[in-house]
Amino acid sequence: MDNLIQKIKEEARGMQIKLVEWRTHLHQHPELSFQEVNTSQFLQKVLEEHGISFETGWAGNGLVGLLSGHGKGNRVIALRADMDALPIQEENECSYKSMFEGVMHACGHDVHMTWLLGALVILNKFKAEWGGVVKFLFQPGEEKLPGGASLMIQKGVLENPKVSLIIGQHVQPGMPVGKIGVGGGNFMASCDELYVEIIGKGGHAATPHLCVDAVLAASQVVIALQSLISREKNPMHPAVLSFGTFNTIGGATNIIPERVRLEGTFRCMDEETRKRLLSRIQQMTELVAHSLNAEARVQIDRGYPCLKNDEQAVQQLTHFAKAYLGDEQVEQMVPRMTSEDFAYYSHQVPAVFYRTGIGKAESVHHPRFDVDENCLHTGAGCMAFLAISHLRD
Repeated sequence: MDNLIQKIKEEARGMQIKLVEWRTHLHQHPELSFQEVNTSQFLQKVLEEHGISFETGWAGNGLVGLLSGHGKGNRVIALRADMDALPIQEENECSYKSMFEGVMHACGHDVHMTWLLGALVILNKFKAEWGGVVKFLFQPGEEKLPGGASLMIQKGVLENPKVSLIIGQHVQPGMPVGKIGVGGGNFMASCDELYVEIIGKGGHAATPHLCVDAVLAASQVVIALQSLISREKNPMHPAVLSFGTFNTIGGATNIIPERVRLEGTFRCMDEETRKRLLSRIQQMTELVAHSLNAEARVQIDRGYPCLKNDEQAVQQLTHFAKAYLGDEQVEQMVPRMTSEDFAYYSHQVPAVFYRTGIGKAESVHHPRFDVDENCLHTGAGCMAFLAISHLRD
């Protein structure tokens, strides 16, 4: 095993210039969710150059392919990378800055694709070292509902051949290059979007008795809904309800508006809690508005479920990662209230989603997000080794 680790590390380091080249191109040419046409074409070109076959057209611009090892074994594991960028104007001043106004790889998906490309090249070179099948997924639309993962699952991406384990790797700001973080069980939160319109009766601010104050009703709704988190949720089950938009439609200093629009997000770590509280959010919103003679129209867009890391697979991956990176380079991470459409895979087959250090601290979804490019060969090599180790185990 030590000999294989050394060979993979040397191969990954030897690829660093190429990995930087791939990441540079992807970062300079970001595309929004479900618009990843040129991104897909670039990935196809790289795969073809290395003799790696694939199928196109998955969830629009996605790619799926199979690599078969020459050793014994028939297990099938999947490796996944997301492809889409965000509607953010990049503020970094660097040679590889985004060339497209208002679009940026601010969540590291350019790095995720580079890692998977590198891992596939390594796996392809060392086919004699492993058996079974690696199914690879370049997935579009992670940042936008309904999530490319759900569409790929509907099309059968986890079947033919059936996947026994799927692995995803994500950038982790603030974590040093060479380290990874992983945790078992519910690892990331569900995410649902709330759109509420409170309808009252507008009029002059000096005669509130002749109006139905939609601003007051909306304010009471926001306050009342927080009691669901503080008093109806099990304290042992994390959940967050936040409103990011509170807008009147019309109104002025001396005009009570007729309508107020609220937009928010609800996140939790437990699917039963999610189901129950979403029902209560709708019910309470309508009741509170009605108690103030207003009307509430509630739209809940169901988003990604909780992401569940398989406990046994996490233990295996932790063991393998320590062998490759060193015991001190693998840390246990606490669950986080952010969400990921990788969660859909985790409800279908055993899954592990882990975080890889990128050296720099600026958070994802920030206009100055960036990475230390030394994470490229580390992440590609680690992903390849983890795949081989799971197939050999």
